[in-house]
Amino acid sequence: MTLTVPCLLGLESLVADEMKRLQLQNVRAENGRVHCEGTMADIARLNINLRCGARVLMELGSFPARDFEALFQGVLALPWEDYIPRDGEFPVKGYSLNSTLHSVPACQAIVKKASARRLGNAYGCETLPETGSRYQIQFAIIKDQATLYLDTSGEGLYKRGYRARNMGAPLKETLAAALVTLSRYRGKDPFCDPFCGSGTIPIEAALIAKNRAPGLDRSFSAQKWKNMDSRLWLDAADEAMDREFHGTYDIWGGDIDPAAIELAKHNAKLAGVEDCIRFEVADAGKFHRDSEYGQLVTNPPYGERLLEKKEAEELYRVFGAAMRTMPPKWRILVLSSHTEFERCFGRPADKKRKLYNGMLKCDVFQYGK
Repeated sequence: MTLTVPCLLGLESLVADEMKRLQLQNVRAENGRVHCEGTMADIARLNINLRCGARVLMELGSFPARDFEALFQGVLALPWEDYIPRDGEFPVKGYSLNSTLHSVPACQAIVKKASARRLGNAYGCETLPETGSRYQIQFAIIKDQATLYLDTSGEGLYKRGYRARNMGAPLKETLAAALVTLSRYRGKDPFCDPFCGSGTIPIEAALIAKNRAPGLDRSFSAQKWKNMDSRLWLDAADEAMDREFHGTYDIWGGDIDPAAIELAKHNAKLAGVEDCIRFEVADAGKFHRDSEYGQLVTNPPYGERLLEKKEAEELYRVFGAAMRTMPPKWRILVLSSHTEFERCFGRPADKKRKLYNGMLKCDVFQYGK
């Protein structure tokens, strides 16, 4: 079957690399999505192991849909009864881009009606109870081509289960993992985040250093599906745990707010990595390390949310001055949406990469090779 992993724009190549490392076949990336061929066992493996993907969708079919009748007949032709049992709950959501059928609520209604008719015919009932497990139907209509999926994940993969609260402007765990991956951190060098907030970046760094699968401590929708053997999830979890590393790591997170540091420590404990990270109340403007090599990955306040723009710019100036005292072989990655970041920081980035933090367009400014 075809499995599709949506992701934040700009992370497609990272997600594709993850899928290739899991030995998935025919991995191919396009804007905001990565596809592969896989089995029911791979659904479990992807959900448990993916760090940067948003969710795992099982593709049921694709067909042209230039009008509502074509959409209805295309959905009706799909074998919903092979996946959704008589009592299954099957809500519908989706989106339409550059298509004649542009009304999403109308498309939702058509998809629901057609899938309900197919299931009703299969089970011999006019009204389906929908009292059982959830089988979330998703549709994407792009340039008049409709594709129908079942969502195997449930809650987004960024919800690792270790962050009960955050500090007001949260960075999604999937994006934090992507930043750590872009820094090429593997657990050997010192790793620092001087604007750590609730600790997401250092926690994701610790999970990467230990090679711990991020989905081990949460549940997924497809675990409750009647057509999916529960043994597949146990096997995927065993495989993931067998690949874990056990070592000593130098991971540090600092923040000027003591409440943030307390929350970061709490979250690290929930993630099972509190023994890998040192959190301290610290001023990012005074940050310094003497070690020859290291990675610094951080997401300072942008100005749109937490601080006024001028305050953010002053913060970047002070932080930039501190970074100029760092040994030259450190790799520094800063995520910011501020258009004047490089000017305030005091030097142009060696490399820039466009990403989206939710709907907010950002750049990753990379210093060092």
